[in-house]
Amino acid sequence: MSEAAGPTAGPTAGHTARDRTWLGRHPGPVLAAGALGVSGSAVLIDLSRTSPGTASFYRCLLALPLLAPLVALERRRSGVLSRRLHLFAMAAGVLFAGDMLLWTQAIAEVGAGLSTVLVNLQVVFVPLLAWLVDRERVTSRFLVVLPLLLVGVALTAGVVDGGAAGSRPVAGAVHAGLAALCYSGYLFLLRRGGHGGPVIAAYGDVIATAAVVSLVLGAVWHGVDLSPGWTAIGWLALVSVCGQVIGWLLVALASPRLPSHIGAILLLFTPVGAVALGALVLHERPTAAQLLGCVLILGCGYFASRGRGEDVRKAREDRAGADVDPGGSSSFRR
Repeated sequence: MSEAAGPTAGPTAGHTARDRTWLGRHPGPVLAAGALGVSGSAVLIDLSRTSPGTASFYRCLLALPLLAPLVALERRRSGVLSRRLHLFAMAAGVLFAGDMLLWTQAIAEVGAGLSTVLVNLQVVFVPLLAWLVDRERVTSRFLVVLPLLLVGVALTAGVVDGGAAGSRPVAGAVHAGLAALCYSGYLFLLRRGGHGGPVIAAYGDVIATAAVVSLVLGAVWHGVDLSPGWTAIGWLALVSVCGQVIGWLLVALASPRLPSHIGAILLLFTPVGAVALGALVLHERPTAAQLLGCVLILGCGYFASRGRGEDVRKAREDRAGADVDPGGSSSFRR
């Protein structure tokens, strides 16, 4: 039985059909573009001057009217989500809300630099989850560049230039670490739920769930301002369009078509984009160390993604083997 209401033929049939599209042939550039779209979120949230709960709630709420027509279009073509995929999407939404709330709070407590480094430990956690759950292999190229990637993130975040300063460093480190776990779980479920079902509908469920959870948790943790003013609403609307409607939707569409470690690396373009946007919008002057970090991330991303066609083939074989049990029935019923 398919995860969607419409039939699919086997564990990889849905992706085989979609892979004939431009997105299927070029998932890497699409995911990189999504990461760059997401990169503006931190700058725009800073300009909104709102609490973590307010920012998290509105960036999701304002995205829903724009996502609704896309969900309706996809539903006509691919059917509706199954109950199982609804649950996956809701779980991803809970984790996404936790990531947004915890990371925004950590920035004030430990500084933007260290919080960015800690939350981007997803580059380790997501491939680890894919290996533990799906038995998906990582390449030797990834293992070679991983230490350099972590150094690149640290340099880009400005840690060596004093970016780790904050009012409550211990609490901030804890909150950023928890945000990293939520972020990694969200990315894993977002990618996992995109195998064999309507991706946009699942993503719409993620954002709707995240809006509700952000409202509830934000109300009891630093509060949610339901009328933050039109200036704040304007900045948060930009966050919603750039981050939720464009950025994360592109990530949701592209990540199931890539090996987990390649997707995790490409998402490191987010801090690179944040440095560039900070220079353009906030007139910040990146240091030599930050520029070196950007070069390291981009260079490592290029090196690790070479030979990606073979990596994608192996990843599909791994997923097919993980999804189908010995009796011939799919464990995720795709």
